[in-house]
Amino acid sequence: MTRKQRRLTLIGTGLATIATALGLVSFAMRDTIVFFHTPSDVQARHVAPGTRFRLGGLVQQASLRRGADQELAFRIEDVNGTVSVRYRGLLPDLFREGQGVVAEGVLDPAGVFKADTVLAKHDENYMPREVADALKSQGHWQGEGLTATGTP
Repeated sequence: MTRKQRRLTLIGTGLATIATALGLVSFAMRDTIVFFHTPSDVQARHVAPGTRFRLGGLVQQASLRRGADQELAFRIEDVNGTVSVRYRGLLPDLFREGQGVVAEGVLDPAGVFKADTVLAKHDENYMPREVADALKSQGHWQGEGLTATGTP
């Protein structure tokens, strides 16, 4: 084998190894690349209990229930579905009913989302672009002339 052939073989092997690694990473992350899933997505995909993911949408009006020892129950909704959420801990200061929220956790066998992290929007005009786009596509955008980032 000449020097040129060895060099080309080494480069080809390296590129094949990198392509294989990228393919495996892409395959492993195919469902987790999405920032969050809406309640409609969760119901349509029949997410398996114990699967860790992020759930995003609006906190349903009059759904917040406070229990003992910082236990909370509320529902996250979008146009076509709702998911019950249980959370233990302190909620962000800006958490309110009717506001956008993203919760991270697992779905239990009863269909209740057990959240270990709850994120709320940071001011009264901001909504994550994914939530705003989902609401716009479903015809429920209430931004009153604002863009998804809260700017006029």
